[in-house]
Amino acid sequence: MSATPDPRLLSIFDYTYELPAARIAPEPLPHRDQSQLLVYRAGAIADKRFTDLPAELPADALLVFNNTKVVRARLFCQKPTGGVVELFCLEPVAPHRSVELAMQQTGSCVWKCLVGNGKRWKTGPVEVAFSLQDTPAVLKAERLEAAEGYSLIQFSWQPAEVPFAEILRAAGHLPLPPYLNREDTDVDAVRYQTVYAAHEGAVAAPTAGLHFSDAVFADLKARGIATAELTLHVGAGTFQPVKAAQMEGHPMHAEPISVNAALLRQLLSHAPRPIIAVGTTSLRTLESLYWLGTRLVREPDSAKEPVFHVTQWQPYEEGAEVTLAAALQALLDYLVRTGSDTIQATTQLLIAPGYTFRIIRGLVTNFHQPESTLLLLVAALIGPDWRRVYEHALAHEYRFLSYGDSSLLLP
Repeated sequence: MSATPDPRLLSIFDYTYELPAARIAPEPLPHRDQSQLLVYRAGAIADKRFTDLPAELPADALLVFNNTKVVRARLFCQKPTGGVVELFCLEPVAPHRSVELAMQQTGSCVWKCLVGNGKRWKTGPVEVAFSLQDTPAVLKAERLEAAEGYSLIQFSWQPAEVPFAEILRAAGHLPLPPYLNREDTDVDAVRYQTVYAAHEGAVAAPTAGLHFSDAVFADLKARGIATAELTLHVGAGTFQPVKAAQMEGHPMHAEPISVNAALLRQLLSHAPRPIIAVGTTSLRTLESLYWLGTRLVREPDSAKEPVFHVTQWQPYEEGAEVTLAAALQALLDYLVRTGSDTIQATTQLLIAPGYTFRIIRGLVTNFHQPESTLLLLVAALIGPDWRRVYEHALAHEYRFLSYGDSSLLLP
């Protein structure tokens, strides 16, 4: 394989391995921080426990977390005839496209949804009856339009003054990854969220963060390791399989990101010391900041919708002559000009072999599915050694995927 391949010409079938079903973790461990931790440092592999993470990090590292919170996005609705229709809320459409605004909407809203048993749902509303603080409540859903792969669903509810976020918390179910093939439980309600989850909007957990406990955070603080947070609301597209023969035929899903000025200043002052992403979502957000900043340097008006967005192939088409400091400063200057404190954007960034990292120098992440864009990201970071890392994990009884074990990758 070439040292600098064109990611558009990559075949996902070159990024596969044999994952026995028995190695997929079906449940979380009793304690968050007791998972195994594979440490990859400049080619060397070591087996640790997650509680060892603070000692394994560079002493001057900045650790960046994604503080998104998983919403109870699965709704099991009853038809008048008694049948069940499953709705999986993907993203808001009206009256707000912003997830955080949509979650505060009262009375009614429209969302893009996946529909299970949709062929049996011809016309008319379906509904969920539930209790809201011991008061009877009802959520109704009507299909406005069916498109390829999804439907537009009009939701309305009583009591109408309650925000949609509260409706989902009471009426919905956690959207566990499909490969777990089970219903969510009371344990999942706690363990499929990070301890620092703050902003509702994800339909999948940023699973690298599931291992962090109060004790691990206390150890990080005691060692003087800096931490910071950003937000990327993980979309259902994270589970979208790659079906194209080459990556140029695979459309990456867009996800909303939110980064405040304090983090931009922290990144600016911390470089060139190591910045380490906790999870692929944090990594994609951090790297997207560079590309948003370069666009502002070249086109100062480009923050206007819909341009304030990182496209799938932007890094491979534009080049990167803009320095990291200039890109981050352009974002800070934009916030000053607009009187805002937060960058709000979307990203479709695909990170694959051939990508040059601009901000991050390491990654904390779980073990990902074969033939996935997340595995491509790992391969971009540590090169062909990704295969050696995964073979080691399989040979040493590591647990895989969302509730599985962790790795610290320091190329």
